Amino acid sequence: MRLDKYLKNSRIIKRRTVAKDACEQGRVEVNGKVAKPGLELKKGDEICITFGTNILKVRVLSMPETVRKDEAESLYEVIG
Repeated sequence: MRLDKYLKNSRIIKRRTVAKDACEQGRVEVNGKVAKPGLELKKGDEICITFGTNILKVRVLSMPETVRKDEAESLYEVIG
């Protein structure tokens, strides 16, 4: 699944266009490397997102195409 779509489906970022912009601005890293929005994710990948002064690190657990709002947090685990 594309990185920008995953960020939207997991509700880490509310809109796909905002996720795409964050990737293009270099604020999203996957496995320690700056990532483009079209990067294909795999289970176990670690995503690091910078929101201003806050940093969110998560590990990808699953990638279903559709997910309900109450199940979104089960797609990832926060690691730091």
